[in-house]
Amino acid sequence: MNYLSALPEIFLALAGLALLMLGVFDRGNATNRIAWLSVLALVVAGVLLIYGRPDGTITAFGNLFVVDRFALFMKLLVLAGAALAIVMSLDYIGREGMQRFEFPVLMLFATLGMLMMLSANDLIALYVSLELQSLALYVVAAFQRDSERSTEAGLKYFVLGALSSGMLLYGASMVYGFAGTTSFIGLAKGFSGLTGPVAVGLIIGVVFVVAGLAFKVSAVPFHMWTPDVYEGAPTPVTAFFAAAPKLAATGLFIRVMVGPFYELREEWLQIIWFIAVASMILGAVAAINQTNIKRLMAYSSIGNIGYALVGLVPGTQVGVRGVIIYMAIYLVMTVGAFGCILLMRRNGRMVEGIYDLAGLSKTNPMMAAALAVFMFSMAGVPWLAGFFGKFYVFLAAVEAGLYWLAVIGVVTSVVSAFYYLRIVKVMFFDEATGAFDRSPGWSMNLIIGATGLMIFFFFLFAGPVLNAAQAAAASLFPGSG
Repeated sequence: MNYLSALPEIFLALAGLALLMLGVFDRGNATNRIAWLSVLALVVAGVLLIYGRPDGTITAFGNLFVVDRFALFMKLLVLAGAALAIVMSLDYIGREGMQRFEFPVLMLFATLGMLMMLSANDLIALYVSLELQSLALYVVAAFQRDSERSTEAGLKYFVLGALSSGMLLYGASMVYGFAGTTSFIGLAKGFSGLTGPVAVGLIIGVVFVVAGLAFKVSAVPFHMWTPDVYEGAPTPVTAFFAAAPKLAATGLFIRVMVGPFYELREEWLQIIWFIAVASMILGAVAAINQTNIKRLMAYSSIGNIGYALVGLVPGTQVGVRGVIIYMAIYLVMTVGAFGCILLMRRNGRMVEGIYDLAGLSKTNPMMAAALAVFMFSMAGVPWLAGFFGKFYVFLAAVEAGLYWLAVIGVVTSVVSAFYYLRIVKVMFFDEATGAFDRSPGWSMNLIIGATGLMIFFFFLFAGPVLNAAQAAAASLFPGSG
């Protein structure tokens, strides 16, 4: 059974159950203590991941679970994103009356589902891990029970999430019906010897699986839940959604496409390029008229997924490396940007309008400088980290001869720069409307400062990130040498 290969997941599951019992039996308010213990559990899980890192590819539990360099790299990013999201939420949940110990525990169980997603090696394991993540996310989206917007966000996410799960299951059943197995290894072997035209039913199954996964990464045309959920959910929950689950779902998307369905790439590449192009265009155009910064970040995340999927279209190791690099940089940019958004508090209440940032450079110059770095990076301005992320995915498209795809990416990136630079203009050139409340503590300032420095000086330590991404991508293409 090789239990040691799943030691981080087993530890997180036991830690989550222990913290749940601690919260139940603690007569006082244990939210902060359980939150910090959850962060500690995520850190320990990360240490266990690094300590038990595989030299090659290891499968366990009857080939349902796989551990390789790709899973290791993506899991570490997910754990980092989840831990930072919990730390960023502490002040918010205290101020907004959300201090219930279930909040960090739910985020812990959602993270457990994400880790299992990244190691899924079977369509059934994929579905179970995806639902473990999703069920926890439905609850935290609606966690602010006294808020009508939060309840609406949770309900919309639940209904549309159930629809996407149904599509995924239907696709998996079609694939099983035509292939006779749900194992990724079995599917890859079965399709490798495929000659002649592919059965229409099998193509339909793959299309439904892709549709279900596209919903989880909020790619067009399955993006409709994203702006409403991002706006309605509590801001730290939105930060969590934009970072860890999106990263895990993208990793799962890569594993499914270049694993069991790699030999069918002639059938699915046209689907991927369509959702990549559509996501880039919608993300660039739809955000222009947004005045709510959380909705703007929602459309920005849709566009970012489009850019990431550009690297998946060629179906090559170089392309997958580009996606991994892009998502690592996206995580840092998103955490930093939402850290700044969480500081948008005036007279004890949260404000979310873009024009609430007017004159921020005069009232809080450090926050304005950090947010400007994140906006410039998301716009792809050289030589910030966001530029390198887009460079590597567009490079993969160019090397594969997909020049038009790279051109569309560059054009939409220029268009999207308008709304990123508008935020910078509002902060530095508009008249101040009033100062924000004082920063709640050292943790938020540390997170914003650290992520800002990582984005600004990415070129100084890009080597280790590129090498790790290269090793992660190579583990999915063992035959490439």
